[in-house]
Amino acid sequence: MACPYSLPYLVALATTFSIVILCSLSLIKASNDGFSVELMHRDSPKSPFYDPTETPQQRLANALRRSINRVNHFRPTSSFATNALDSEIIPTSGEYLMKYAVGTPPVQVLGIADTGSDLTWLQCKPCTHCYNQTDPIFNPAKSSTYKVVPCTAPQCKTISGRCVRNNVCEYIMNYGDGSSSGGDLALDTVTLGSTAKFPQTIIGCGHDNTGLFNKKGSGIVGLGGSATSLVSQLSTSIAGKFSYCLVPFDKPDATSKLNFGTNAVVSGPGAVTTPLGTGETDVYYTLALKAISVGPTRISTASGKAPGGNIIIDSGTTLTFLPSDMYTGFEAALKAQLKLRVVPDPQKTFNLCFDSPESTFKVPTIIAHFAGGADVTLSATYTFLGDETISCMAFAPAGDSVAIFGNLAQADQLVGYDIVKRTVSFKPTDCTKA
Repeated sequence: MACPYSLPYLVALATTFSIVILCSLSLIKASNDGFSVELMHRDSPKSPFYDPTETPQQRLANALRRSINRVNHFRPTSSFATNALDSEIIPTSGEYLMKYAVGTPPVQVLGIADTGSDLTWLQCKPCTHCYNQTDPIFNPAKSSTYKVVPCTAPQCKTISGRCVRNNVCEYIMNYGDGSSSGGDLALDTVTLGSTAKFPQTIIGCGHDNTGLFNKKGSGIVGLGGSATSLVSQLSTSIAGKFSYCLVPFDKPDATSKLNFGTNAVVSGPGAVTTPLGTGETDVYYTLALKAISVGPTRISTASGKAPGGNIIIDSGTTLTFLPSDMYTGFEAALKAQLKLRVVPDPQKTFNLCFDSPESTFKVPTIIAHFAGGADVTLSATYTFLGDETISCMAFAPAGDSVAIFGNLAQADQLVGYDIVKRTVSFKPTDCTKA
């Protein structure tokens, strides 16, 4: 089909998925075991992070820069390597912000929500060193439900915490750009929306936090697969299920949703399911990508047989980074089928661009083939970004680093995670109606 949008729109659209999105956690629907919350685009005029001075091209450049940083986050020895040495996440690469509350009475907090991180932490008083934060810093002394975790507790061993004073477990997280967070491991009540309260949730109370953190947020919300992540801790309350569906940027009045429990079930016509990788304690959600099709051409990869999976599915990375042997065949198939002149990207951002305006460019059907027979047809609107002169693909080779199934590839899909059954499901969906 023809690519129906101009570059400014497509750039903004890509940025929607690649730059921080505000999770406005006003409760939409709640039951005993399921509820949904709203997601707001970071670059929507409704967002406090909206910068009217940025051009769409600047937003895209920032988004793709974060994609490269995100690759380093998953594997510091990336071919795009920075000086990452001990990297759980790269703070500036967080792609969503999540509004939640901590303590009793509840204090609202805005943190980076990350499917590639485990421990949820926020800045806390008293501050040894705290980065500049717009909102008031959380004071645990004012929460009647706050308790520090002792060094002998199993939670302390889970995060490899250390004992430094008065039998209090301390966490330390070091990031690849030199940023860091350290403080007390604690238990407190976490509230999502106005009524969904989860007592004795593990959090990090950060007293020493330095580096390139955004002053409009406080710390990290861990949505990864390890035992200390927020979704793992809520597992019994939400039956181990959560899902998301991202609304296109051209519908700024619509909201995306983050679903939990029964609201997160992905089923019905068109739904497909693939198993997660075998490592049950892994922070990252890894899938087995067997092959990718470009029209009638199917390109397989040797790494698709890896027992632990070969590609991380990540809502925080814009581009899709394919295994290198797969990428070579993928690019060749596109060139062969499109039969268009290849041109350099003037911005030096994309690996492959074609000399074709949006009005005439036709995207071949691209299908990602995951283990278990889960075939996911990618949205033609999001696999290429174009303007009145060129069209560029939203894929790159993983090189020596880990492959990543990015959020543009997940567009127009309801994506559901079941951390009990250890599966991920996809269903073609109009996210404005989900």
